[in-house]
Amino acid sequence: MRDAHTSESPVTVVGSSSLSFYNLAWRWHFYAGLLVIPFFIMLSVTGIIYLFKPQLDQLMYGDLLQVPVAEQRISADRQMAQVMQAYPKANVSKYLPPVNEQGSAQFVITTADATLNVFVNPYNGEILGAQDAEDNLQAIARKLHGELMIGTVGDRLVELAAGWGIVLVLSGLYLWWPRGTSKSAQFWPRLASRGRLFWRDVHAVVGFWGSLLLLFMLLTGMTWTGFWGAKFAGAWNHFPAAMWDDVPQSNKLAGSLNTSTNQTVPWATEVTPMPESDPHAAHNGMTHMHSNASTAQVGLQQVVDSAEARGVHPGFSVSLPVGERGVYSVSVFADDPRNDATLHIDQYSGKVLADIRWSDYGLVARTVETGVMLHEGKMFGLANQLLMLLVCLMILLSSVSGLVLWWKRRPQGRFGVPPIRHDLPIWRGGMVIMLVVACLFPLVGASLLLVAPLDWLFTRRRINAQLQIS
Repeated sequence: MRDAHTSESPVTVVGSSSLSFYNLAWRWHFYAGLLVIPFFIMLSVTGIIYLFKPQLDQLMYGDLLQVPVAEQRISADRQMAQVMQAYPKANVSKYLPPVNEQGSAQFVITTADATLNVFVNPYNGEILGAQDAEDNLQAIARKLHGELMIGTVGDRLVELAAGWGIVLVLSGLYLWWPRGTSKSAQFWPRLASRGRLFWRDVHAVVGFWGSLLLLFMLLTGMTWTGFWGAKFAGAWNHFPAAMWDDVPQSNKLAGSLNTSTNQTVPWATEVTPMPESDPHAAHNGMTHMHSNASTAQVGLQQVVDSAEARGVHPGFSVSLPVGERGVYSVSVFADDPRNDATLHIDQYSGKVLADIRWSDYGLVARTVETGVMLHEGKMFGLANQLLMLLVCLMILLSSVSGLVLWWKRRPQGRFGVPPIRHDLPIWRGGMVIMLVVACLFPLVGASLLLVAPLDWLFTRRRINAQLQIS
C-alpha cells in the first residue's frame, strides 16, 4: 500500500524521528512485500487453476469423465476386476463411484512407476484411460500451491509467506489510514493521475478493498499448513474419538489418507485416530480378494451399498484397507460441508466402526470447514468461484503495482527501502498487534527475531552515515 501523503517528493529520513513506528511499519511492509509478492503471484495463479477444476477437468478430460448411459451398472467388484486384469501388478488404493448417471468410475492404483487414476465405464467395465495422479495440471497446481513441489521445506516456506502476508496487510492498513489527505483518494484511485501517483493509488486502494478478503484467504489457507495448521488442528479436533471408545484404534490418523495432490478426508477429521478391523470378526457378506488385504471378506460393492444406505451424498470415495487390521474408509469432502461424511468400516464383518458427520463437528471445526470451502470456491457454485477469482486478480494487481511502485521509488543505485516522510506519531497499538501476530504465528515470530536486529543495525548505520555527511 502507500503512505498517506500525496507529495511526489521523497523526504530524506534522518534523526531520531526515523525510528517512529510509521517508519518501522514502512520498512516491515517493504520487507513483507519483498518476501511474499513472489509467493502471492504463484498462489494466485495456481489458485485460479484449482478454483476452476470442475470446468477445466470437463474440458481437458471429458472423454474420461463422461460415459453413455446404459441400462444397468456392473458391481464395483467387477469394475475392480477389470482394472486388475488391465494392471495385474498394480495396487488399488481407492475407488470413486460415479457421481451421476453420466459419470465414469475411478480407481487410484499404484504401479512400479507411478500412481494412476484409472477411469472405468461403470456399465460395462471398459477401461476408458488412465491419468498420472501426480503429473497433471490440477495435481501440479495443488502441489505448487501447498508445498512448492519440494515437500516439507516448501510447506514451511508457504506458511512463512502466509504469515508475513498478514504482517503485510496490517502494516499496509496502517500506512493507508487517512491522515488529513483527500478522503476520496483513499477509497478510489485517481485515474487521471500519471506515473508514480497513479500506481500508488492503485496499490493502496486495491489493497484496502481486498484487505479483509486477503486476510480471510490467508487464515483459511493457514489451517492446512504442516506446522501451524497441524498445531491448530491438534488443539481443536479431538471430538470424534470419544464417540467410539469401545472400538480398537490404530496409531494411524485419518489425515494420512490425504496427500499433497488429493484431499480425501475433511480437515475436521484429519487428526482423528483410525479404528482397526477385527480379523476374528464374523465373516459377513461376499468373499472378495484384492491386493491390499488378501483375506478381506467384505466386497467393495457392499461397502458402497452401506455408505449409500446411510445417506452419504454422491461424490464420496472408498479408501481400501491396508494390512490385516486396516479398514475401508468412506469419505466425502463435500462442497457444502454440511454434507461431509467419514465412515470407517471393518473389512471382515462390514460393521461401521465410526460414522462422523457435520453434526459431530465442534464450532471451530464447522468454521474452518466452511472457510475452506469458501476459499476453494465450492460452496455457492459459480458465484463463489467468481468471487474468489476477483480476490486472486486483486492480489495479482496489488502485487504487480507494489513492484512497479518500488521500482519507481527505489533508492538510486542500490536495492533498498524507498524514502518516506517521517513527521508522524508512533502507533503503539500497531506495535501490540505486530507482537500478537508474532506470537500467534511462530514462524513469523522467529523470522522477526532474526530480521529485526539486522534491520536495526542497517538503519543505525544509514542514519550515522547521513549525519556525517550533513
